[in-house]
Amino acid sequence: MNTTLKTALGIGLVAFTHSGIAQQDGSLQLDTGAITVSGLSSGGFMATQFHLANSDKVSGAAMLASGPYYCAQNDIAVALSQCVDKVNSPLDIKALSAQAKNWAQAGKIPPLANLKDDNVWLLHGSADTRVNSAVSDALYQQYQQWVPAEQLTYVNDKPFSHVFPTVDAGGSCLDSAPPYIGQCEYDAAGELLTALLGELNPPDDVLEGAVISFDQQEIAGDDASTLADKGYAYIPASCSNGEACRVHVSFHGCNQYAEAVDMAYVEQTGLNRWADDNQLVVIYPQTRKSLIMPMNPQGCWDWWGYTSDAYATSEGPQIKAVNAFIDYLATR
Repeated sequence: MNTTLKTALGIGLVAFTHSGIAQQDGSLQLDTGAITVSGLSSGGFMATQFHLANSDKVSGAAMLASGPYYCAQNDIAVALSQCVDKVNSPLDIKALSAQAKNWAQAGKIPPLANLKDDNVWLLHGSADTRVNSAVSDALYQQYQQWVPAEQLTYVNDKPFSHVFPTVDAGGSCLDSAPPYIGQCEYDAAGELLTALLGELNPPDDVLEGAVISFDQQEIAGDDASTLADKGYAYIPASCSNGEACRVHVSFHGCNQYAEAVDMAYVEQTGLNRWADDNQLVVIYPQTRKSLIMPMNPQGCWDWWGYTSDAYATSEGPQIKAVNAFIDYLATR
């Protein structure tokens, strides 16, 4: 971090001590009407759920190594047999999409017609054995029903394993191991943000902003009961100084929460580099593992129903919690 930056947010947030910044009075000017989201693996499932559950204010979504909306059908057995590394029978995209339509008609998610103006970017590495290619293909087929072809990108011809691909950060691109960030000579962060937001200023080599933490439990209460105590956000200096900024939410994958991989996902994907020069605040909400009910031993986002039957709708606890984090940063 740039140690000369001397301004931060006077909103009860805690800046990392290595950032060398002090708090001052001030607030963020965030556009919360055109949020973009992204995520890897379980974070990709969560990004899709968040997209559909908030399509009135989410304008674009990027999913890496992920699958279709409501793939698990509120059943961990279905999740494991149909939606991860194996697909024991063909995925019924029509039925899964019908559930989304039914929920939209019942008011449990906004109208699916909202999606027609959105940009969607998908990636599945050809060397990924953690998530079957048929699962990601199904997500692509599902979005083809909702998003015009010219707004939908599917990258599935790159030899990446189950990682978030970067130019030179992380471990081996061919090794699906913590922190699940791979040196692939490919800037997935730049590709996805450009697809979602349009032409961007190219990043430079110096980050002027800072990573801050916030209290997920205090902000979201019971809705954050399955989440970690702390979440994180990258705040560019321009945003700290009062410029109008957009919001991007990025969801980590299983075994990729901060307690497991420290700050790797928050700091190494490349999203912050692009955000720094493009007036973009990036929020990194965090899960935690649980070895008691509700069971979540790998710290995954809820895409099979461990928090609530409403997990994939606007009333899903984790979805409501992340909305609370966005509102907190935008209004305090």
